Amino acid sequence: MEPMLSIKNLTKRFGGLTAVNQVSMDVHPGEVVGLVGDNGAGKSTLIKMVSGVYQPNDGDIFFEGRRVHISRPSEARELGIETIYQDLALAGNLDVGANIFLGREHKRAYLGGLVRVLDDRFMQAQSEKLLVDLDVHIPSLRQKIDKLSGGQRQAVAIARAVYWNARLMIMDEPTNNLGVAQQGEVLSLIRRLRDQGVPVIVISHTIRDIFAVSDRIVVLHRGHKVADKRVTETSHEEIVQYIMGARDDYRSN
Repeated sequence: MEPMLSIKNLTKRFGGLTAVNQVSMDVHPGEVVGLVGDNGAGKSTLIKMVSGVYQPNDGDIFFEGRRVHISRPSEARELGIETIYQDLALAGNLDVGANIFLGREHKRAYLGGLVRVLDDRFMQAQSEKLLVDLDVHIPSLRQKIDKLSGGQRQAVAIARAVYWNARLMIMDEPTNNLGVAQQGEVLSLIRRLRDQGVPVIVISHTIRDIFAVSDRIVVLHRGHKVADKRVTETSHEEIVQYIMGARDDYRSN
């Protein structure tokens, strides 16, 4: 199966610091890849190159078999690459439907097209159907985002990406600062995305969560890829050793 995303020898330097050094990895349709490493390992820099925030100094990015140059986040979104950072980029004073359509509001035309107004009924109906399809339960879509739980807000951010045809989802610490029940809800949602064929890259310091949802785990250490293991072929202890730099037995293909 052809990878949805393939990065080849990506390198990013900031002055004299090499934050990512010739990293290669593939992500296939319907696959969850856990991206782990200690602080400063290069995880955030790597995904920011894929999402158009940073430009690589060297290396190539292929998406759906085609070499792409992603110069800004809007170009990544046009390709179908959606990145959900820890701040979620939600408007706390708006309701669920307004957030799902935030920046891409649906409008109705009046007076022969001379006047266009927000089509709130359409956005609410589409949001409700989307959340039902994703098996996300929010008591009222009229609630303001800042009144929802952390897990519900994370679900809204994921649902927004799905509605706008995400082909690849990147999630940065999706279970951070959530209670145990809310963590479980987010992990279940990631599994449902995988079952629908949407590949997901999950960045997390919580190894338990990574093992709970990932098919494969990629480990970065000081800007280098030091491991690429299927979950069924590794262990928590081994992954921690790679994260700490205690193993140097990895050989890339």
